[in-house]
Amino acid sequence: MTGSRTGKKTTSLTTNINTVDPDMKRTVSLLALIALSLLPLSALQQKPASETRPETTLLKLLDITPSPDSIDFIQNKTQFFLQNLLTEQPHQKTRNFSQLIREDHEKGLRQILVSYEDIVKTLDAVAKKTLVLNRLVRSIERAILTGHKIYIYSGATNGLAKQVESAFWRPFWKKVRGTGKIWNKLETSIPANIPDLLIGEMTGGDRALMGSMEGLDDLLLMGWLQLQEHGIKKEDVVICFSEGGDTPAVIGTLQAAVDSWKTDGLYDPQSAQKYLYFIYNNPDDELLSLDRSQSIIEDLGITKINLSTGPQSISGSTRMQAGTINAFFFGHVLQNALHRTLKNVLSKKEMARLGFLDRSTLTEKLSEFPAILKEIKDNLPALARISQLEAETYKSGHRVTYFAQKGLLAALSDSIEMSLDFSLPPLDTNAAINRRSWIQVWTAASGREESWQALLGRDFRGLDPIHYKTPFSEVLADPRVKKMALDHLKNTGENQKLLYDFSLASFNLINRGPRTGDLGVCVLMDLEETNLSEKSSHLRRFLSLFSGNSKNSAILFIHSQPENDIHKHVNNLPATEGITRNALVTVFVDSTNDPFAVNQQIALKILLNTLSTAVMADLGRVVGNTLTHIRPSNLKFIGRATHLIQSHVNDTLNHPQWIKPYGIRKPISYGEANAVLFESMRYLKNKNIQAEFGSEVALSIIHILESLRQKFGLSQDEAYEIKKNKELVSYLSEIIDQ
Repeated sequence: MTGSRTGKKTTSLTTNINTVDPDMKRTVSLLALIALSLLPLSALQQKPASETRPETTLLKLLDITPSPDSIDFIQNKTQFFLQNLLTEQPHQKTRNFSQLIREDHEKGLRQILVSYEDIVKTLDAVAKKTLVLNRLVRSIERAILTGHKIYIYSGATNGLAKQVESAFWRPFWKKVRGTGKIWNKLETSIPANIPDLLIGEMTGGDRALMGSMEGLDDLLLMGWLQLQEHGIKKEDVVICFSEGGDTPAVIGTLQAAVDSWKTDGLYDPQSAQKYLYFIYNNPDDELLSLDRSQSIIEDLGITKINLSTGPQSISGSTRMQAGTINAFFFGHVLQNALHRTLKNVLSKKEMARLGFLDRSTLTEKLSEFPAILKEIKDNLPALARISQLEAETYKSGHRVTYFAQKGLLAALSDSIEMSLDFSLPPLDTNAAINRRSWIQVWTAASGREESWQALLGRDFRGLDPIHYKTPFSEVLADPRVKKMALDHLKNTGENQKLLYDFSLASFNLINRGPRTGDLGVCVLMDLEETNLSEKSSHLRRFLSLFSGNSKNSAILFIHSQPENDIHKHVNNLPATEGITRNALVTVFVDSTNDPFAVNQQIALKILLNTLSTAVMADLGRVVGNTLTHIRPSNLKFIGRATHLIQSHVNDTLNHPQWIKPYGIRKPISYGEANAVLFESMRYLKNKNIQAEFGSEVALSIIHILESLRQKFGLSQDEAYEIKKNKELVSYLSEIIDQ
């Protein structure tokens, strides 16, 4: 039985689910989940020719017997062999990025930004698809007028859905409510609960913003259950984002949404496609080899919007080009839909007061990306100085604190994504005795509760464990997957809000205040510069913490103000609160007809993403343009880590500087790389080696190459000793330059 046929049978189990009594409804739902989750994992992809796994010369040399987990991955998890997807390929223009950034930060940053130019071509192409764009805009417009929900869903490592809700949507409605007369006028035409009708959800809920929920992305079941918990029904708009186009939880969400349109065995795709959308960043022909992706791409009831931009600047790291185009594109789509809705109710003067003008179409707004990119490029010298300053801060064993208000979600998301991509310690909880996290993010709030409001624009929303525990326990057949799911579930509930505090208040000041050598970075956006003139502002208070005693401070400012005014505000700061010399980035981004501040938020995202990537490359956590310190925390990342080990080892074995002293050796196989990876994972876990000091990928590569060099199998302790004293990028360079 093929995966797609199995999917059809699964869907039929929930037909008529809304017409039965509650007990029967739960039974039918559970049966559907069981059928969905009992699919053999190998059925979700056209399985490649099976790879034999006898004891090879390499594994004998290393004295490694493939672990049960490794054997299971190679034999049963083939749908996570994703190395052939375009987003996993190395970008041709950034191949020497790690070397370049160590020589010259400005040149390295410029090379990264060149890859962002790929976005322009994709936006030009999608802007011509007026039929699809109009359908999406009308869907959102209709939902606003009829009071239906707009459900935006993204994966556990992708904060886009939260950005849409908490950085675009809710701040706008807060501003509208503050107008008084305009809000009163709108109440007669749109639902009073309009701020709550758009739900931005990610796999694992609000807690996923803090990281460590990525294992839940592996579950089709997770997306199904989250959609159900939010009460999403037929004729609610469901818009799902998967940068890779293959995320199981995202696909499970769409499968569940399609299921709500199947009544009495009937399915009208032409009606459903006006409400269901899939936005992704890999070519269709590559994704069609995956049954889970194929089931969505070939479903006529789902409108597909492909925003593929090609290989990522750092291969596999979709937070930059893919994440950026998705946020830019959808931010303007949502804003355009709202414009079309409100202009029928409000006067031109009232629309202008909210930030809307009549002169820009959606196509014109999508054409504004190159101007954003140019402004950032013009500021590269200043950005390079800050990236060097941050890198030196970490190298000397010190920490960085970011302060942000309008840019809070962007700053926090970047730090969490950075932790995952580069194996940094996770964000410290309030229960932590000693600070481990390299980065913390603060905002203008008086305490924990207020800081969550500042971040989300609403109260923290935890998952209901009762809704998930029974399906996880009774439905998930794979014992490893079941244990992972239940372990993660413990960390997604309402109680999680007690563990995190982003406020510039007494708890953080006492327990995590800056020390000598630390760096403070202010993220400012339009109108926030006035805080620089107010002695009692949170911003001035933050800057004063990082003055004197060899501390450093910097400012990243996205604005639409005259440049001279900005420098005047900064130059007028007293010496005790002044920023470190030349550590000021000011990026002009026009805010005209952009009430969501989409362009400014995107500019900030690009700044933060490129800055953090440059810093990590300087610290040796990028080799070439690959994520050699990625944490293999879910099946997709295990597959990526395996491919990284295989490709770096084989590239070295094929290099003339290796062949000359050591001779020709056949390439290692994917299975061998995976066996060594799982052994490295076991070793670091058993030794309780913290994330910042370990790297399963780097350890595996060094273990393999050094054993082949010395012609005897090093122990894990010996390999780790080399890794501890030498970054992978330096180790590989020495081999090639010998």
